[in-house]
Amino acid sequence: MDLTGIGMTSQRTRERLIGRLMERGISDEAVLDVIRNTPRHIFLDEALAHRAYEDTALPIGFSQTLSQPYIVARMTELLLERGRPKKVLEIGTGSGYQCAVLAQLADQVFSVERIRPLQQKARQRLNLLKLHNVRFKHADGGFGWQENGPYDAILSAAAPEAVPEELTNQLAVGGRLLMPVGDQQTQQLIMIERTEDGLEQQVVEAVRFVPLLAGVLS
Repeated sequence: MDLTGIGMTSQRTRERLIGRLMERGISDEAVLDVIRNTPRHIFLDEALAHRAYEDTALPIGFSQTLSQPYIVARMTELLLERGRPKKVLEIGTGSGYQCAVLAQLADQVFSVERIRPLQQKARQRLNLLKLHNVRFKHADGGFGWQENGPYDAILSAAAPEAVPEELTNQLAVGGRLLMPVGDQQTQQLIMIERTEDGLEQQVVEAVRFVPLLAGVLS
């Protein structure tokens, strides 16, 4: 598989994406560098690879999407504001793209996916990129991954109608949880921080994600 890309997946095309992200307010150099150097086209089926560096969400099958680069960058930037996290929990591995970005900016990533074929492809892609600090679990993401918590950061790529208490319970003091919350019509990206006194919540911006569904698919 070609990691460097040609034509619509070339370095020049990637630089145009970085320019768009900077225009939209992404300023963390580490985040921009990781997005610049992570080959987003390998996380898509070949028929869609030429659209990999557009700032848009793209389908990956099973009614799931590869998140928009701006949203990946925005969520990652917010998680890094307090410094490099040691342990990150990702809810919804999906294509593995957000996971690959996180793996280059955190010590360890624990990623939960309910759809086994997506998880298997994601694992192959991260192996291809030699990102070996990720552990995968095939499970219902709404329950998190308690035995490896608490986490410095929790990030979800799917939207529940309310933040699951199981996830906030797995957040370390000083940690941040970023998650879209709402129904299919209206969703907000929510950031929750655990302090010594409890949980603090703020709305980041309006977003559109696939719903967080219960159960698993093999």
